Amino acid sequence: MGQYITTHDFYHSYTDEPHATRRKEMLKKYPEIKQLMGHDWYMAIQVVLTVLIQIIVSILVRDSSWLKLTFIAYVIGGTINHTLSLALHELTHNLAFGHSRPMANRLLGFFANLPLGVPASITFKKYHLDHHRFQGDEVYDTDVPTRLEVFLFSSRLGKFVFLLIMPLLYSFRPMFILPKPIHLLEIINLIIVLIFDVTMWYLFGGKTLAYFLLSTVLGLSLHPISGHFIAEHYVFKEGYETYSYYGPLNAITYNVGYHNEHHDFPYIAGRNLPKLRKIAPEYYENLPYYSSWTKVLYDFVMNDNVGPWARITRETKKGRVPVVSQQEYEQQMKNVVKEAHKNQ
Repeated sequence: MGQYITTHDFYHSYTDEPHATRRKEMLKKYPEIKQLMGHDWYMAIQVVLTVLIQIIVSILVRDSSWLKLTFIAYVIGGTINHTLSLALHELTHNLAFGHSRPMANRLLGFFANLPLGVPASITFKKYHLDHHRFQGDEVYDTDVPTRLEVFLFSSRLGKFVFLLIMPLLYSFRPMFILPKPIHLLEIINLIIVLIFDVTMWYLFGGKTLAYFLLSTVLGLSLHPISGHFIAEHYVFKEGYETYSYYGPLNAITYNVGYHNEHHDFPYIAGRNLPKLRKIAPEYYENLPYYSSWTKVLYDFVMNDNVGPWARITRETKKGRVPVVSQQEYEQQMKNVVKEAHKNQ
């Protein structure tokens, strides 16, 4: 899976990430994969229903005790809000309405963002595409923990704390590693969320707003679905930097567990990723995978050979290699999908 050496901190790779090469091989061998490329507007229905359910639950629990509210926020609200954050992931790749209608994807992202209580849709997109373009890059890939995180959270207790505060780490890490100018859509995203928060607080009380915020914090920290944060790229088996999860939670998380498949073809909607694996099984059957995200979280804490340092990194391309803008990158993706459909 490429040549690399390990240090006390990270695994350092001196080869390119594996997905681009595998993508070319697969398309050459199975050109019918192109038929899977494109968006899936059905996910918009799931997003709308999920948001409405979360709003209804928030109203129903507004008179509950704090203990009961917190419990419901973890079990129900946390699950819902985490699935909505994964809807934002799909929308980052324009997978609801396609690359030809980017604003439609952004608008649905604003709507999906409402129950989270804090703005995330546009900022997540701003950094997540770099994770795909520069996987493991020491600067551009802000999914990789910092050396300070490695220093602070390498013990078993530290790793447990790392999992508890993951929402904070994922929110603020990019701003310190790779600060970017604030986009107008980020300001709009903030205004929409604040208006929604204030409206819900005014109409239904403070506990309704607290439910949204607790659902986000609890759902994205030590929660079964949060196992995907660790499962996707932390090295549990040397030589492999991306791992898939094939388990029941894929049913409510837009198949985010099919992560090798997703990185190979980020312009195939989550609903079609199992079809990709079925077309080209030999490319995935021999790769390590998980069947339980909860076990991934347990193993991350208890396995002394795994921690925040267990990531494959690469020397940054910043300042060395010309980098196209995200707008140009998205145009390239649009052209890829358009060409695939033209040849069908």
